Parts: sequence; C-alpha cells; structure tokens
Amino acid sequence: MKGIVFTEFSTMVESLFGEDMLDDLLDATDPASGGAYTSVGTYDHKELVDMVVELHNRTDVPVAKLIYTFGEHLGRTFSEKFSSFFEEAGNTLAFLKQIDKHIHVEVRKLYPDAELPGFSYTEPSTPNEPFELHYSSTRGFADLAEGLIQSTSSYYNEKFELKRKDWVEGEVHHCIFYITPIEATEV
Repeated sequence: MKGIVFTEFSTMVESLFGEDMLDDLLDATDPASGGAYTSVGTYDHKELVDMVVELHNRTDVPVAKLIYTFGEHLGRTFSEKFSSFFEEAGNTLAFLKQIDKHIHVEVRKLYPDAELPGFSYTEPSTPNEPFELHYSSTRGFADLAEGLIQSTSSYYNEKFELKRKDWVEGEVHHCIFYITPIEATEV
C-alpha cells in the first residue's frame, strides 16, 4: 500500500486523537516498517489494519467507523492535492465513473507497483434506479471507499442516498454501492 495512505492516516489520528495516540499506536503495533512512513514509500497494508484495530481497542469506536472516517479524511486530502481530477469531472457521478479508467491509470504511471482496488459501474436504466459503483479488492476496505464517496459528494455539494451490498469470493472482497441522488427541496 502506498505511503500516502499511511501518512494521511497518521495525520487523521493526530488531528482527532492527538500525537500521543499515534505514538501509542505505533508502540503497540510495532510495525515491521518501523512506522516511519513517507508518502512515496510502499508498506504492508496489514500495518494499517493493525493500527486501526489498536485505535478501536483504545477508543471503542467501531473499526468500520474508523475506516469510513479515514476514507472521508483521505477524500478531502485528495480533493486538495489532486484538484484537477475533481475539477475535470464536475460532479460526483462523473468523478466515480473515471476512477479506474483515468485516475488509477495516472496513479499507475507514478507508482507502477501500486495495488489498487478495482472499480466499475452500471448506469441506471431508468431515472428511478440507482447508479451502481462496483468495488473489488483483496484488502476489503469498502468502508474506506464509502468514506471517499461521501467526501466526494461533499466536495461537489451533492447529496445521495447510499446503500451497499458486500460479499467475499475467495480472497476478493466485493461491494456494490447503490447511489441515488437526493433532490434538493426548495423551502
């Protein structure tokens, strides 16, 4: 997993729980990398999982909620650091459509060894049906993806009803996000 994920997780922990908590997490989990993460490094994703579980143990915040919150944080960071992707898309659904065929292509140019989740989508066949975003990964971070979706919709100031269906096939975690726009009502 790319180092930017670890550096941003560290930033989130420090901002929400304090520097001491981050130090405590690193001491308790004793990551093989030593915990000195750089944004361009590559690290075992299990180090992140270990820190999330330890953070849960220390705060009683559910693991899924911590991962979702990190997804929201990461989405805000990405919208600042990679604003051209967001500006080019213009809205949430257009952005989600370009993840695999544009954004991940650019990520692979910079980081050829990056192990990225797969995303595909199904357009609704009628106006009453939701947009479906399909996620697949051996890492099982659908909660992180959901947080990213939420932060993306916040970036565009759009609201959606979001439902999901998760399942595992062999080593691969799958999730379909059913995304339905919520029309703004005038007061």
